[in-house]
Amino acid sequence: MVGDVINDVLVEPAGAVVAGADNAASVRARPGGSAANQAAWMGYLGLDVVFAGRVGRLDAEFHRLELARFGVSARLAVDDSLATGSIVVLVEADGERTMITDRAANLRLVASDVPSALLDEAALLHLTGYTLFEAGTRQVALGLIEEARRRAIPFTVDPGSAAFLARLPPGDFIRWTEGAAVCFPNRDEAATLTAGPDPAAMAASLARCYGVVALKLGPDGGLVATRDSRPLRFPAVASVPRDTTGAGDAFCAGFLAAGLSGAGLSGAGLSGAGLSGAGLSGAGLSGAGLSGAGLSGAGLTSAALAASRAAAAAVSLLGGRPPVPVAGSPG
Repeated sequence: MVGDVINDVLVEPAGAVVAGADNAASVRARPGGSAANQAAWMGYLGLDVVFAGRVGRLDAEFHRLELARFGVSARLAVDDSLATGSIVVLVEADGERTMITDRAANLRLVASDVPSALLDEAALLHLTGYTLFEAGTRQVALGLIEEARRRAIPFTVDPGSAAFLARLPPGDFIRWTEGAAVCFPNRDEAATLTAGPDPAAMAASLARCYGVVALKLGPDGGLVATRDSRPLRFPAVASVPRDTTGAGDAFCAGFLAAGLSGAGLSGAGLSGAGLSGAGLSGAGLSGAGLSGAGLSGAGLTSAALAASRAAAAAVSLLGGRPPVPVAGSPG
């Protein structure tokens, strides 16, 4: 897995924010970054994960250790000139958030930071859109996708940001990522990619380009679609939202854990912040289960429900990472 590592600064105002005035708030620092969050959730759910990214020297070891807590092997290149990326996340009373982003060292990711040897024992390559949004890191991502295709290793992609997608020429993102085993857009990202307002139509349109489309619709659940089947709706799992940061990342991890393990997670103890990865061993992973033909119908629905449970757990927490693993527990 390849992508951004971020220092999140989470701001929870004590009340309505008054522009131009001092506002009382709770301010906390947390490790973040969409790709790093997804890697942490995948590791927490029992998958064997190797993550590659670029960070500043000052906190490189901190981020390695944070990912290692969830079983992730972090191959972090160290930048001596730029700091690790940072995001100020303004968390509203309903859990929604506004983000102000400085990607910093992430933007200097180069091919030597992600050698193709990292794919030698990989069952899957997963990327987020952030690595494709800037010309420099895009070349790294496209090189990895091409190498994965050459080796017949499936790859999956989370578009990541509707705002950044909108800055790309129309059609470029799909052209770069067409053929991905799974694409994980949210409603706004799908609308940007298809210019369509109806979720079912958007899912069906994108399914012509990807093996599976798992369209995230927040509290409305979502849709899963393949080229050869009509979109299937799945419900959201009820939760009390505290912070929606990382909900989509947890969704991706839950879906991939179910698809790669070949098992639905209904019996894995996925409930609220007590989320457990029991039974999701990384042993014997195969990308075959992620194709539209290999994971369809009941299998798609099972994976989507597992993903919804993971997302529900994420929104009940502050920050984008899973709960801290308890010593001796899975993940």
